Amino acid sequence: MLGWALTFLVIALIAALFGFGGIASASAGIAQILFVVFLVLFVIAMAMRLMRGKTP
Repeated sequence: MLGWALTFLVIALIAALFGFGGIASASAGIAQILFVVFLVLFVIAMAMRLMRGKTP
């Protein structure tokens, strides 16, 4: 999921470079949403790991 967020971020940067404001804005919004979802899932996974008592 983090890979998808980075992909949309790159698309947004390239679109902004070429002056496509609408595409850049949409891609940046999607990248932000995917990054937040990634962070939430990551925190949940770490909390579940701590609850199980497994240490790295």
